[in-house]
Amino acid sequence: MTETKPQPPTDKEPTGADSPYLARVHALAPRIAAAAGQIEKERRIPGPLLDAMIDAELFRMLLPRSVGGAEVHPLTFMHVIEAMAKTEASPAWNVCQNSVCAMVAAYLPPEAAAHIFKDRRSILAWGPPSPETRAVVCDGGYRVTGSWSFASGGRHATWLGGHVPIYEADGTPRLKNDGTALGRIALFPAEAATLTDVWHVIGLRGTASDTISVEDIFVPHRHTVLRDDLSEKREPGLLYCFRTMTMFACGFASLALGIARALLDELIALAAGKTPRGLPSNLRENAATQSEVGQAEANLRSARSFLMQTVSEICAGAEVAGEVTVEQRMTIRLATTHAIRQARQVGNFAYEAAGTTAIFADNPFERRFRDLNSVAQQLQGRRSHFETVGKFLMGLDADTTFV
Repeated sequence: MTETKPQPPTDKEPTGADSPYLARVHALAPRIAAAAGQIEKERRIPGPLLDAMIDAELFRMLLPRSVGGAEVHPLTFMHVIEAMAKTEASPAWNVCQNSVCAMVAAYLPPEAAAHIFKDRRSILAWGPPSPETRAVVCDGGYRVTGSWSFASGGRHATWLGGHVPIYEADGTPRLKNDGTALGRIALFPAEAATLTDVWHVIGLRGTASDTISVEDIFVPHRHTVLRDDLSEKREPGLLYCFRTMTMFACGFASLALGIARALLDELIALAAGKTPRGLPSNLRENAATQSEVGQAEANLRSARSFLMQTVSEICAGAEVAGEVTVEQRMTIRLATTHAIRQARQVGNFAYEAAGTTAIFADNPFERRFRDLNSVAQQLQGRRSHFETVGKFLMGLDADTTFV
């Protein structure tokens, strides 16, 4: 298909601090903070808060304008996720996950995208597949069986889905030209699936990242996509120059930075009034704490600046070139992984420096500590990403699966 150069955001959709979506998050912050205990206990976003987030259209930020979405600038999305995470990580995680999932609308046939996302309350969730997952070719589509774990936000989604390898009716796997297995993202109504409550974890408890499964359901071909395949892309905007994997990385890195920022700010506030047992003065007057806070601030600001400036520069280039190159994706992978790992270091320092205060559940230290370390444990925070980027920088063959 003919490629069209991306269109920059209009003047009505400012990025950064002027974004109306950021203003909506700031307005919701008191309600999100007040629900923190309930989110932690019930391992869900409470219904009234979820309704408010839906009314603010936070789940439609990355949805194409052609189907009623906002199609915001990538930096706007990142600022929103970061701001939400400063208040509470789990709602921010779900907004990030479900928003990026919605980017597949740019690859669906227009009528299918309209059908799935026409309702203003439509939310899409998915997760990685189990080995037994498969889609068998049939008339008009596929018979799909399988399960997908880590389906964040699946409890409040209206549509679910996941990657499925394609098999012919005779059981033969369908292959790409290079001989590898061909797979598609299959989308289906939430009521067609079974959700299994497996999300008993130490952090990000409120994301309800449970397992979804289906058994021999029919999914029409028009409700499947080749994820991030340019041959099926139908939207010309800047946002859709970015792969979904890249936007997941940008979103979750911003989330980690937001949690770390909140932890460090909490420590600075605590330091003015806490005098640790056996020390002559409060934490704020302690030379070691002063030095460590300064270093933590430098590390956090540096990681954030590297990430935001990288994305800003690449967006500017993509508006002209109409694409994000492999080299640029590698740079984003480097910046996002660095941001997540620096954020964890800063957050862990703040937790440790707070002493025994941090271990009590009636303050935000221990929950944010658990949430931040849970963010860093998932795919986007892997240390092996540095190896991938290093190989690329040194002219070696590098796996671009997660880039």
